[in-house]
Amino acid sequence: MKSTDTYNDIKEVNLAYLMLAQNMVRSDREAAIFRLGISQEIADILDRLTPGQILKMAGSDMLLCSFRFDDTLLLNLLANHERDRGVGHVHAAILAAGRPVEAVA
Repeated sequence: MKSTDTYNDIKEVNLAYLMLAQNMVRSDREAAIFRLGISQEIADILDRLTPGQILKMAGSDMLLCSFRFDDTLLLNLLANHERDRGVGHVHAAILAAGRPVEAVA
């Protein structure tokens, strides 16, 4: 894969993420804050972004979204393929809810 392909893929992911996040914030703010792991301040910013601003931000070659989990317990709970997957996903949601939200520094 060429680096230009990688940068184009990152831009596509950024655009899809920003559009989805903004739509989530506008339709159900509290659920979006929980599911995206963002603060009220970030939700406010996402809500106010114009289409032009979203396109400009998405054009960055830096990935704007990140995985909410950085430990093996949470990752294993989400990736578990056993019969009781629902229980693992509920446990993972509880663990994720207890993690600090991202904030603007």
